[in-house]
Amino acid sequence: MVNRYETVFIVTPVLSEEQMKETVEKYTNFLKDHGAEIIYTNNWGMRKLAYPIRKKNTGFYYLIEFEAEGSVIADLEVAYKRDERLLRFLTVSLDKYAIAYNEKKRNAKKAVEEPAEEANN
Repeated sequence: MVNRYETVFIVTPVLSEEQMKETVEKYTNFLKDHGAEIIYTNNWGMRKLAYPIRKKNTGFYYLIEFEAEGSVIADLEVAYKRDERLLRFLTVSLDKYAIAYNEKKRNAKKAVEEPAEEANN
């Protein structure tokens, strides 16, 4: 059965921009290779951590929303645990209310961005 999931991971801040993109690409490709459909990705950028993790006070946050079989999650989390570049990760299953909320939020964001783009033209 295919479910919708959302995963957020924090990448160590000592990486270059290119290494950060490479890490994100690794996990999006991992999901695609395991039959997942990527619904949405969002780079939250560098943020201050609530508490130090491995003596780091900041980290790059990245979100991926995807649809996949439940068995993919175990493999994904094993890959996360093996990667020294990741400070923390969290993967959650989305229910119908969370899915509707995420879509509503994305549509509202698009509606705000589109008039601003038209005004610039």
